[in-house]
Amino acid sequence: MKIVTWNINGIRTLRGGIQKALRALDADVVCVQETKVTRDLLDERTAIVDGYNSYFSYSRGRSGYSGVATYCKDSATPFAAEEGLTGLLTNHEGAVGCYGDQCDFSSEELQMLDNEGRAIITQHKIMCEEKEQTVTVINVYCPRADPEKPERKQFKLQFYRLLQCRAEAILKDGGPVIVLGDVNTSHLQIDHCDPTDTDDFGENPGRKWLNEFLHQTRQTDDQNAEEPDCVNDGKFVDTFRYFHPTRANAFTCWSTLTGARQTNYGTRIDYIFADCRLVQQFAGADIMPEMEGSDHCPVWGKLSCSLLPSSKPPPLCTRYLPEFAGKQQKLSRFLVKVDQKSVLVEQINSLPGSQEEGEKRENLIPLAAESISGKKRLLVSNSVVSKSKKIKTVNPPLKPQGSLLSFFKPKHTKNKQPEQDHCLNKVTSSLLNDQNPLTTTNTCSDKDIIHKEAEPSSGATVESLKDIETKPLPPQPSEGQSNTKNGGSSGFWKSVLRGPPPPPPCKVHGEPCVLRTVKKDGPNMGKQFFVCARPQGHSSNPEARCNYFAWVEKSK
Repeated sequence: MKIVTWNINGIRTLRGGIQKALRALDADVVCVQETKVTRDLLDERTAIVDGYNSYFSYSRGRSGYSGVATYCKDSATPFAAEEGLTGLLTNHEGAVGCYGDQCDFSSEELQMLDNEGRAIITQHKIMCEEKEQTVTVINVYCPRADPEKPERKQFKLQFYRLLQCRAEAILKDGGPVIVLGDVNTSHLQIDHCDPTDTDDFGENPGRKWLNEFLHQTRQTDDQNAEEPDCVNDGKFVDTFRYFHPTRANAFTCWSTLTGARQTNYGTRIDYIFADCRLVQQFAGADIMPEMEGSDHCPVWGKLSCSLLPSSKPPPLCTRYLPEFAGKQQKLSRFLVKVDQKSVLVEQINSLPGSQEEGEKRENLIPLAAESISGKKRLLVSNSVVSKSKKIKTVNPPLKPQGSLLSFFKPKHTKNKQPEQDHCLNKVTSSLLNDQNPLTTTNTCSDKDIIHKEAEPSSGATVESLKDIETKPLPPQPSEGQSNTKNGGSSGFWKSVLRGPPPPPPCKVHGEPCVLRTVKKDGPNMGKQFFVCARPQGHSSNPEARCNYFAWVEKSK
């Protein structure tokens, strides 16, 4: 059994789509975070992937924010799946259960903790050492502690405590547990690119929680970590450090703004945690920094256990959603009046209970637009359905418009000659092609052009034609002349409209700097500055950017 976790930083912007990524990862269970997709934005190509069954959790408060999803191969179909950690989003069969003691949280806090779509839980049957077991996979995207928002720091710690409460409750129930995803905290100093620049590294509240949640293994250079002696204390093990206790510079997240991935100046904040019993069944675990497409890289773990797939996916599976189950694809539903009460009764049972009431109303009433347009929509649909009634058009169809030459061509009279019409067509076509009619080769003489009569409504008069003869168009410049004029005009505009000044060179490398803008709230909001163009890196790395900094001076 191979499992993978990956923060993809937007599932709709993933290169080649999610199907290509799943094939490249080649895992039985793929857990992705930060999908940035809500139910109304979820398309069939993302939700229904051939050979997989998927389970999504969406943010209820913001669009394009947070969100997690778990993709399972058909050979690894879970028998239970649930959205969230609190149980408030689940009221259907196939739930995981075991919620633990939540007395330390108020009902409002529990609702808020599950409101951002940060957890999906699936349960699978595995065969380990000729014994059938139930393994629970908890896919989480832990919040980020925004230093400018103290309430988010508290929110992050509450989410950690709720995650621990749920994981330990499932573990006490007797089944092995895997917690994986983006935890948004680097655990040890070896997991950080520059821990010496971080004050009070071990005093970070997130690291304190990790020290409490994880079993600390002894790190040695010549062998793997010691066998964890934490079977009875309910703690978890970092599978990567279990197999690579002393590997340095093993990071999973880099800043894209500073190009830090080029210098491997990052942190390890994506993990696969397993309980102490189950970690001994792991055959390996590692990171995949070569996999691009996000500011994170995937992390994989492999168990020496075989999977026993369920014959049917649980109700949370996206293939059961009405928009993907074919229950809203019939055209007759939009043309024939349907009893909305029966529609609600039919579809309310098929929707998973993880949706809010607002989302239910949006997805349960496919004919909601009909009630908005009122009787007018009903009249149109009735007219389409009824074959005996004919639809009457109010206005006759418009006549097709002619070509542009028809506006220059006079109306035909009995006295007009065909050859004169041919001559005028030559003149008008030459005008449209920016040619001189006098230099254009034609079969009519100049006298024929002068004596050509035209009606005023046609747009061409005798006087205008005389002007064409007596005032020929200026000669077209040659290719060399046109280039000279264009060059002169561009030089003139460059002298008048001066662009921004060239960026200054940095003091260390002598290379042109890059322009940045302050986006942080404060007195410098919106101000621009120059910094070294090289990627961010450790101060000891000569290839990293230097400390050059200069504000952009406003022109007077």
